[in-house]
Amino acid sequence: MNTLKAEKRDMSTKAKKLRREGYVTGNVFGKKITNSIPVKIAVKDAEQLLKTTGKGGQIMLNVDGEMMDVLIKEIDYDSMKHRILEMDFQALVSGEKVHSVAEIVLHDHEKVTTGVLQQQLTEISYRALPSALVEKVVIDVGHMKAGDTIRVKDLEIASNKDVDVLTDLDAIIVTVTEVHNTAPEDSEDTEAAEE
Repeated sequence: MNTLKAEKRDMSTKAKKLRREGYVTGNVFGKKITNSIPVKIAVKDAEQLLKTTGKGGQIMLNVDGEMMDVLIKEIDYDSMKHRILEMDFQALVSGEKVHSVAEIVLHDHEKVTTGVLQQQLTEISYRALPSALVEKVVIDVGHMKAGDTIRVKDLEIASNKDVDVLTDLDAIIVTVTEVHNTAPEDSEDTEAAEE
């Protein structure tokens, strides 16, 4: 499990100032935490972590030497400046179910040649104990043909007794539609040409 180093932050220092100094701001909250704990994380550490772990990922957060088992709940990203602004974490409690999301990753999509692959869902919402958290759902779509569809209920996560899937089980994740290369001719034009 990945570990991220954080420091408790002094609320008298504005978030903008900390960001200019090279920090990502954030909060840690949870059932056993009275108020949320404001934290600051070095930008380079946050960027390094996000190369392998995203929203819904479970990590160890080292807050001033205290290790906390947490879930990455939110990542606020400035796409214009290409930088992380804020990260929020939920402290996990053993034996207590937590709400999270699993990212959907499609594999072998280049093998689909009989139609156009269309991804409808990018994540699955669910509740689970910390021990059963799922960060990514990988789907091999290489075998799919035109007309094939994969729904949430077709996935392993839907039959996992330790996970309560909140996304509609009938929701379509990915489908392959046929490609129509020729434009249908207008029947009236055809009749006019024959006269």
